[in-house]
Amino acid sequence: MASIVKPCLVGPPTAWIEAARLIARWLAERERIDRLLEALPSALSGVERARCQHLVMGVVRNAGRLEAALRPLFAHPPRFITRAVLFVAGYELLDAGPAGAIPQIVHHAVAQARALASEPEARLVNAVLRRLSQALNAQAAPPRIASAEELAAYFSHPDWLVRRWLAQHGAAGTRALLEWNQRPAVIYARVRPGPAGVEPEVAAYLKPTPWAGFFEVAAGHWAEIEPRLKDGRVYLQDPVTRLPVDLLAPLPGESVLDVCAAPGGKSLLIADRLAGGPGKGLLVAMDLPGERIARLRENLATVTGVDTALVEGDATAGAAAHLKARGLPESYPAVLVDVPCSNTGVMRHRADVKWRLQEGDFRKHSRQQLALLEACSRLVAPGGRLVYSTCSIDTDENQGVITAFLKNSAGRFALESKALSLPWVTGHDGAAAFLLRRGV
Repeated sequence: MASIVKPCLVGPPTAWIEAARLIARWLAERERIDRLLEALPSALSGVERARCQHLVMGVVRNAGRLEAALRPLFAHPPRFITRAVLFVAGYELLDAGPAGAIPQIVHHAVAQARALASEPEARLVNAVLRRLSQALNAQAAPPRIASAEELAAYFSHPDWLVRRWLAQHGAAGTRALLEWNQRPAVIYARVRPGPAGVEPEVAAYLKPTPWAGFFEVAAGHWAEIEPRLKDGRVYLQDPVTRLPVDLLAPLPGESVLDVCAAPGGKSLLIADRLAGGPGKGLLVAMDLPGERIARLRENLATVTGVDTALVEGDATAGAAAHLKARGLPESYPAVLVDVPCSNTGVMRHRADVKWRLQEGDFRKHSRQQLALLEACSRLVAPGGRLVYSTCSIDTDENQGVITAFLKNSAGRFALESKALSLPWVTGHDGAAAFLLRRGV
């Protein structure tokens, strides 16, 4: 395997340099992009950090298309750091379009290659990028009726995944989904209820949306909004998260169990619904021990007016015992289980998922999801509600799991309602949620 160069550069970090470094690591090791972005140097300013994230996510979204265009342009693959320079500059060429400033993009990339790699590699970058711009400009969007291979190549998705979507969502739906995934994600925030609200100068950078309580965060104003994120008054959250909570319909003062709760966005939404009743209400958040627990704990610490408890444990292995050991109820009138899934509904935000996902993962996920749903069903009080939710738009993980669960439950539960978000239809992330009622 070619080495990844970690050069010592003089001066403050820049978006372009840091993007190339992260892409070199991603190409070499396929680390999760969210974890790589968390490793960005703290000295990177807010504007430069946002620019770096834009470049990195743009490369990952278009990696298949860039790789296909670059492959014929050199006899032997260059080092990862040089390849990363080509990928970042290649994305800039795509982003700029045919009328973009191609000479400036090439000149800048050559200069960065000198700093990150070597003079010979900079000359290679210069030669390859000039040919790459021609190759990218020559690519045409697939016709309205196109094969899975044509769609996958142009929209930079795995062939097998496009074929799966064509079978489930049809030609028009699949193309709309591919186009959706390739656009930069909108950042949404939820303003949490409270007597103080947010300052007018912060609210000015939160654009109203069709979904009550959710706002689009205006670009370029992170410095104004970040303090309210830290104190918990504003929480970054896609509007799709309201679907399972709306189905669960937590009542003020009620006791609710949230399973697979980390990092805690839906837990906070539930807690805000529980507050304000005659009783105090109880929210119990359960998840496996691990790195995401810290974030869940931080989020629960911002809850007021509701009792909260965090339980670390496996819901499929003695969940009632975990609860009993903490002196908590062993059954609840309302239970939410937001299961781990393929993330096919949120690929606009998690652009690297499509490259990590394997064809056999859907069967593996559905088995795990059914086991979690059945385990959580034993924690629902008679007459209580159980909501099963995913951030997937795949039939096997949604209706397939529910059908198997209802068959196994032998009449103990009934499906009352469901909600499905297809991103190209709803205008936000994709997900599914199902409300099940236990018999009395």
